[in-house]
Amino acid sequence: MSKTVLIILVGKRKESAVEVQKVLTAWGCLIKTRLGIHDGILENCSDLGLIILELYGSKEQKEELSRKIELIQGVSSKFVELEIKED
Repeated sequence: MSKTVLIILVGKRKESAVEVQKVLTAWGCLIKTRLGIHDGILENCSDLGLIILELYGSKEQKEELSRKIELIQGVSSKFVELEIKED
C-alpha cells in the first residue's frame, strides 16, 4: 500500500496564492485530499501558507504537478511517496 503526498510551502501568500490556485485547479483531478494552513486571522494574517495534498494518478503526472508548483516564485514543494511493505 502506498500514498503520495505533495507538501507546498507558499511564501508571500498574498502575491503567489492566485498562481498556486491556478495550477491546483488545472491538476485538480489528481488531488484526492487538500489541507491548507496559515497562521493568524484578520489583521494578524500570516503571509506564509502550507498546503498538503494527497495525490492520485501516474508518477509522471504527480511529478509534473510538483514541477509546475516549483516554477512559481516564492513557492517550494516536496513530493513524498510513502509505502507500507506488506509481508
